[in-house]
Amino acid sequence: MLKDITLGQFYPADSVIHRMDPRVKLFSTILYIVALFLVNNIAGWILVTAFLIWMIALSKVPFGFMCKGVRAIWVLIVITAVCNLFFTQSEDVVFQRGILSITETGIHNTIYYSLRLIFLVVGASVMTLTTSPNKLTDGMEEGLRILTRIGIPVHEIAMMMSIALRFIPILAEEADKIKKAQMARGADFDEGGLLQKAKSLIPILVPLFVSAFRRANDLSLAMEARCYRGGEGRTKMKPLQYERRDYLAYAVVLAFLAAVILVRIFCVNMFSINL
Repeated sequence: MLKDITLGQFYPADSVIHRMDPRVKLFSTILYIVALFLVNNIAGWILVTAFLIWMIALSKVPFGFMCKGVRAIWVLIVITAVCNLFFTQSEDVVFQRGILSITETGIHNTIYYSLRLIFLVVGASVMTLTTSPNKLTDGMEEGLRILTRIGIPVHEIAMMMSIALRFIPILAEEADKIKKAQMARGADFDEGGLLQKAKSLIPILVPLFVSAFRRANDLSLAMEARCYRGGEGRTKMKPLQYERRDYLAYAVVLAFLAAVILVRIFCVNMFSINL
């Protein structure tokens, strides 16, 4: 499962989405998430699915690699589905035994929220896989620069988020190496019950935390050695500039959001999902 984590990874390719300004991709991702929360019928899901498939095709990132992040959160998806399926209270009961009951609304909510979670992960992966951590930091800093007027340290926040994203795949790879090393010494992570399996993770988590703190200390020393003092007065080697494709991307995403809103308004009685 550790290898399935795609958050923070960058997939190099020559695509129009890779060449876009990172501010466009950040803004588009936010609008895409808003659109997901506005969808409430099958027509809207068809529209969102078509848009997401189109974005994946434009990114030139393999579809299987894009969906690896979903396998990393399958436990969360299962918990979401089970809670909505058995604990949604409604009058349209389909099955009931004891305190557990399945309703039509619960079935609809199970499908709805599970799909929303899957689409959310895949859509966010389009941004992270097509944007290098440095560009992502620059895009966040430039996009939120207006918040510096009220005293918010935008550069420091963007830097911390960029470092966190960069460390996710590194720590995942480190955890996989530690697990293989422990298995070579005779450790078995599949035997026993749930409590036993949880205890068997201690030989992985302890050295992983030690390695994480060591990497953080090395990074802080390297930043101090290079006289890093924050974002005030710093210049950019490659300043961000909008191009024609970026303005076109803004128009496409805004049109997509408008289409989702129109579908929600005018198709509310067609294939609607009860929430």
